[in-house]
Amino acid sequence: MTRPDEKIDKLRGFVKYKRNPHPYKSTRERTENWNEVHNHQFVRQHLKKQAARCMDCGVPFCQSENFGCPLGNLIPNWNDLVYKDAWKEAHVALAQTNNFPEFTGRVCPAPCEAACVLGINAAAVTIKNIECAIADKAWDQGWNQPKMPEFRTGKRVAVIGSGPSGLACAAQLNQAGHQVTVFERRNLPGGLLRYGIPTMKLERAVVNRRIEQMRAEGVEFRCSTQVGDGQFDRNRDLRSVEEQLETIEPAQLLRQFHAVVLCLGATWPRDIPIPSEP
Repeated sequence: MTRPDEKIDKLRGFVKYKRNPHPYKSTRERTENWNEVHNHQFVRQHLKKQAARCMDCGVPFCQSENFGCPLGNLIPNWNDLVYKDAWKEAHVALAQTNNFPEFTGRVCPAPCEAACVLGINAAAVTIKNIECAIADKAWDQGWNQPKMPEFRTGKRVAVIGSGPSGLACAAQLNQAGHQVTVFERRNLPGGLLRYGIPTMKLERAVVNRRIEQMRAEGVEFRCSTQVGDGQFDRNRDLRSVEEQLETIEPAQLLRQFHAVVLCLGATWPRDIPIPSEP
């Protein structure tokens, strides 16, 4: 743990400090519930040193869309801001490129760390941990308040699918002033975030708070609603008997909305035609 009176060496941090990996909670604690297994509190105690390991490279491959972060996150910027304890500024920098850092900070495979220059001859900077800590700090401090659009364009947009791409699309279009309605065939929004990723990696409370914020900003969610002819539904066995499904024809959406965005998930796996396949 970093002592309050300890002076962190930013100039030679990548030489002096070792990478501090993301530890798990104790076995006893993990067996008591289905919550996230990573010890986020422990990680945050060491973040100043971990941020000091960032070398502020002349060519930061970590934020390169071709080699590192596909979002182009301003990684060296917010690493330096965390080192300086400028958490709110780090949150602002992170929010410029990432709609949902609390999701990516937990489940992203972190190509940024694979592209980290320090990783050539040492362990890479713990970029993913730092991103997650910035996102959680913003929620803890109340910096993620609903932000209403400055004006409304009068245009209505339908987004089909409430997974990560659908939510990001809806958030951006709503901030641009359009009236957005998200259609989801399951009974709760979230898509892959809710139904595909286990709670040991991403707790549902993390998903719920973001969706509630989007609702407060004016995004409408219509769940248990399938867009199509209703004849072909390979996911019908995944729903309970009590779940009533409304079907909307695509032509109806085209009449009611100025634009329709397809953000569909791949919820049914493709089979591999090999012998002995179950």
